[in-house]
Amino acid sequence: MIDLAIVIAYFTVIFVTAMAGRTKEEVSKEDYFLSSRNLRWPSIALSTIATNIQGYQFLGMMGSAYLFGLAQANLEINAVQGILMAAFIFVPMYLRDGIITITQFIKKRLGKTIALFYTSANILLFSTITLGGALFWGAYAADLVFAEYLSFIHEDRLIRISILIFGLGLFSAIYTYFGGLAAVVKTDVIQFAILLTGGFVVMFVAIHHLGGWSQLYIKTPDHMHLHLPSDHDKLPWTMMFGLFFLNINYWCANQTVIQRSLAAKNLKEAQIGLMVGGLMKYVMALIIIVPGIALFGILGEQGLSDPDMAFPYLVKNYLPTGVKGIILCALFASLMSTVDSTFNSLATLFSVDIYKEYINKSASDVEMVNAGRKTIMITFMTGVLMGFILMYLKFNNPEAAFTHTLNELRYFINCGIVVLICTAAFLVFPNQKVALVAFLFTVPLNLMIIKFFPDMNYFVRAGWVIVIALLVVILASIESGFKSGKEILQGFSPKINRVGLLLLGSLLLLHFIFH
Repeated sequence: MIDLAIVIAYFTVIFVTAMAGRTKEEVSKEDYFLSSRNLRWPSIALSTIATNIQGYQFLGMMGSAYLFGLAQANLEINAVQGILMAAFIFVPMYLRDGIITITQFIKKRLGKTIALFYTSANILLFSTITLGGALFWGAYAADLVFAEYLSFIHEDRLIRISILIFGLGLFSAIYTYFGGLAAVVKTDVIQFAILLTGGFVVMFVAIHHLGGWSQLYIKTPDHMHLHLPSDHDKLPWTMMFGLFFLNINYWCANQTVIQRSLAAKNLKEAQIGLMVGGLMKYVMALIIIVPGIALFGILGEQGLSDPDMAFPYLVKNYLPTGVKGIILCALFASLMSTVDSTFNSLATLFSVDIYKEYINKSASDVEMVNAGRKTIMITFMTGVLMGFILMYLKFNNPEAAFTHTLNELRYFINCGIVVLICTAAFLVFPNQKVALVAFLFTVPLNLMIIKFFPDMNYFVRAGWVIVIALLVVILASIESGFKSGKEILQGFSPKINRVGLLLLGSLLLLHFIFH
């Protein structure tokens, strides 16, 4: 009963907080989509990282850490590369242009046709795989760990998870519908605090049962390396090549993630917020990766037949009543903080880039906000449908690692997006026709590499696809050349620049220490 009371209190606080910030009926597009461009750095940092964390990270990443150790942390800590590029290269360009969507930046640099391809690809991706994946993994993780607590919803597991997918999606859609980005940011701050609390509890409990921090090196020395051999099938050190470029997509060209920075009060607030978010990625690596390594040390190689059971095992066997309620709230928070941000970004992309641009060119701010709100309800249905499809795939073939399949599907689109955003940001006068061809070429190029090099790690493959496509655009635009360093890099002040260099240095130091 204590755990259930904690969960009820959590939903009450989230709903009250969101509705307290409910926008009036006649609201400007910048009020609704960008919270009046008035966000300060704490809100930017907390909301951005809360959006980044999903239920599959507690299951899949912790399970991967149980198997492969610290190398899994590369996917967390190397986000700092993308965050620093966003802070000092891309966000200054975006704020200088006063854009609401990244599509507007693409349109200015590469033309209307490419901008339409860009926004269509993102809307398709966000409304299906992103929403559906977040809804399914959050509901699945919650049920996997807390089936006995959630059995009151329904005895049948499939029906129970379906209800969770629908109910949590609807709950997130409702407060995003009424409150816009302001409600998303307010609730994300609360949800991040819960995520952090739950994560630290699990980490400290795991370390306690292992026997202390020093035991990580005594009992699991082989798990304490960031870099695995280049022929490792899942996490070779060469994956960082592709990961570098994919971080540009996620942290610099993803409307869902970058929207808080676009809503910043000024460049200073955006850059500080992003860099604090970078520090938080180190924290997230601790609370997601370390418990998996510690559990391997506790149980040994014969402990778990399914590594994805690492997180459920820790919660079920080591946490007392009351604390479990906090962990359940953390799983719900990981779901909703991603889903509400995706809803808001979908509303922004469709309203600004499609509705205003192609359907109703004379649309008022009120009409644009209403179009955005309708988009939220429509994409709620597409997201729930995709969540049901993923649930069917998972239970129809429980051994299939379709998390990696979903990643590969994302990367088929994301590779082309990286090509476009880098072309727009770094070239003086890019050849627009060649840029469009290169964007479209990334899909068949991916397929060709899969055919001829089937064993190539998909991070490495993504890196080669992006580099080849970018080279095609660069060669076609070689006469105009690249922008100067002063045009590309911009810091608000020398002090902020130094902090950025320190953050970059800390990442290099981690790679050196845990090599």
